[in-house]
Amino acid sequence: MEPVHLFNLIDHQRSWLSTRQSLVAQNIANSDTPGYRARDVMPFARVMESSALEMAGSNPLHMHPSQSEAYAAATKPTDGWETTHSGNSVSPELEMIKAGEIRGAYTLDTNILRSFHNMWLSAVRS
Repeated sequence: MEPVHLFNLIDHQRSWLSTRQSLVAQNIANSDTPGYRARDVMPFARVMESSALEMAGSNPLHMHPSQSEAYAAATKPTDGWETTHSGNSVSPELEMIKAGEIRGAYTLDTNILRSFHNMWLSAVRS
């Protein structure tokens, strides 16, 4: 039986979504902080394009982070819809839209896993 890469892909996306959700929460928490610049992660498609290489370790006992975790943690400043006089670029409306996108992606991942699991169960039972 060949390995199923769907589970790895969903695991990578969930790691990326978790990082993005943390940044969105951080942006919302700092929406009144003078000079705070909103941050976001690279798009998931770019993370997947760049995930072919593994980090080399000098000792086999060292922990090796997955490449998608390293790229998911790479943040970039984002342009909000507005910048206040204090230099803050967080737009609460935009951050709430991002939070909705994250929730939708989690739901999609869960539904795909559930459907795939049901297909496997029906194939095994037949």
